[in-house]
Amino acid sequence: MNELSLKLSVIILAAGKGTRMQSNLPKVLHHLGGQTLLERVVNTAKQLNANLYVVYGFGGEDIKNNLMHLPVQWVKQDALLGTGHAVMQVLPHLPIDHQVLVLVGDSPLVKVETLKRLIEITQNEGVGLVTTEVDDPTGLGRILHDQTGKVLEIVEEKDANTEQRKIREINSGIIIAPAKHLKTWLPNLRNNNAQEEYYLTDIIGIAAKQDIYVHSVLAESPQEVLGINDRIQLSKLERIFQKQETEKLMLQGVTFRDPNRVDLRGEVKTGIDVTIDVNVILAGKIYLGENTVIGPNCYLKNVTLGKNVEIKANTVIEDAEISDKCVIGPFARIRPETSLAEGTKVGNFVEIKKSKIGRGSKLSHLSYIGDAIIGDEVNIGAGTITCNYDGVRKHQTIIEDGAFIGSDSQLVAPITVEKGAYIGSGSTITQNAPANKLTIARARQVTIDKWKKPE
Repeated sequence: MNELSLKLSVIILAAGKGTRMQSNLPKVLHHLGGQTLLERVVNTAKQLNANLYVVYGFGGEDIKNNLMHLPVQWVKQDALLGTGHAVMQVLPHLPIDHQVLVLVGDSPLVKVETLKRLIEITQNEGVGLVTTEVDDPTGLGRILHDQTGKVLEIVEEKDANTEQRKIREINSGIIIAPAKHLKTWLPNLRNNNAQEEYYLTDIIGIAAKQDIYVHSVLAESPQEVLGINDRIQLSKLERIFQKQETEKLMLQGVTFRDPNRVDLRGEVKTGIDVTIDVNVILAGKIYLGENTVIGPNCYLKNVTLGKNVEIKANTVIEDAEISDKCVIGPFARIRPETSLAEGTKVGNFVEIKKSKIGRGSKLSHLSYIGDAIIGDEVNIGAGTITCNYDGVRKHQTIIEDGAFIGSDSQLVAPITVEKGAYIGSGSTITQNAPANKLTIARARQVTIDKWKKPE
């Protein structure tokens, strides 16, 4: 198939109430693998070089407001009268010479390869659908074939007889047909069925009666086209998705101590020989350099890690760049707009925000560093804080190469600790500290002789 010459429109159905989700949130806004269900379907459809339409109805304004970044045209279905009626709302927008592929917004794992097979087999002008076989087809539309294997029609569960309900091949909800046929067929659909709805699937029977061959493509696995109707199904599909993603990474050289206890909620790229322990969450855009080790119970979002980095247990890192050979944690928090140069060590209960830390510097214990630029080979003692906020504005602290900050020091920004300076423990520094000198700022120690312990 020459994708550049293909004239294709894709309609994604996202108007349903999702009553069984028991939620005020529209079903397609629930998340799987860190993205909404609808985003996942749209991201797959984007790979087909097509015009994209989303039909919304229940909670539609919430859907649009949350997903305005999607490259789609939004079409409203005011009355929820079935899938056929939903597609009918898009008919005025469809070029007459296009193939029309209909996807469902609550089936987020469909593969673009399956959709391409469907497009190819219909030769850019035929009718076709994606099917799959399941052990328990309860509640799903059954596929009826003739003796030659041609698809005759799709019978919905509530309209099927006893024999038809025994059929294990079911409709995925994915259908393709020429726009010219849809513009004729859809206005003539009838709702004389148990649901009193206009079924898109009825076009299969119409095509068969008009001797238009109906093609079918069998999905590689039922999981690929599973829809989500309740939170139990959502949780099951989440684990299927996580298994697929961790297996991809394992084939690329990643070791998971237990792949069943890791959540991937974004785009993860790695070098080889990466090791990830249990209860790790990777969200957003992640890059893990080779030989990196991530300990248990860590959360990373939009993070780049260099080579030979060690992230110890219970560490949180967001929107940060970590260079080679850094060691972070346990119980550390690296906040947005932070970068750590090669060989930086950040220890337990250290928080860093919007700061640049130089090569080989150490922040080992119980410190807060915010809005700071720290040079190379700086030592930050336990309990040190940069006092960056005056109640109105944030101010910057600069600590130059080789400086030594004694424990329990407060650096009141804006301030510069110059190269090689020493700050005595327990100091509150409010003025610049000169290079290569010891600066101490403490109140005079006083002992009260007549003091008595309260009784």
